[in-house]
Amino acid sequence: MPDSGIAGVVLAGGLGRRLGAPDKGLQPFRGRPLVQHAIERLRPQVAALAINANQNLERYAEFAHPVLTDRVGGFAGPLAGLEAGLVWCPEPMLVSVPCDSPFFPLDLVVRLRRVLEADRADLVVARTGAQAHPVFCLCRRELLQNLQAFLAGGGRKMDAWYAQLPHREVSFDNDAAAFSNINTPDELAAIERADVEPRQRA
Repeated sequence: MPDSGIAGVVLAGGLGRRLGAPDKGLQPFRGRPLVQHAIERLRPQVAALAINANQNLERYAEFAHPVLTDRVGGFAGPLAGLEAGLVWCPEPMLVSVPCDSPFFPLDLVVRLRRVLEADRADLVVARTGAQAHPVFCLCRRELLQNLQAFLAGGGRKMDAWYAQLPHREVSFDNDAAAFSNINTPDELAAIERADVEPRQRA
């Protein structure tokens, strides 16, 4: 069941430089574009979904969800995509996921929300071991103005932005491989060939 009160945005607005591709989200993976894997995993978890993209907008529109372009120029990174998502967000909370992690948990949203509400945080991010995964973020819509001020001041790093806010990290140590992302052609080929996917929870 979708988590009422939460909208989702798939972040596909980057340039994919390390992958050597002009648009990472549209790169084929197991017969479908990477972004489609993210859409299929996130859509059942949220009340509404949009895609943040800055290239090939017609292609992204084919996935039948709103396509949001960065309001900050120059391919400013995931924070710019999050800002675009918060401007659009029709729910009190927004969750973001990257387009290049095709195995993220099927219960990502409910686990993030549980900690956000229990600890009365403004924002929560996923963590495995000592590694935070800031792009897997659930935040309150009221953070929009704070984020816009941070971006206007030249801030671009996601962890630097939320460090100033009441936030928590949510452990996903039991499913650490689910947050593997694809940055290079070798990583894409290795995951494409893998017979075993990370353990998933529904």
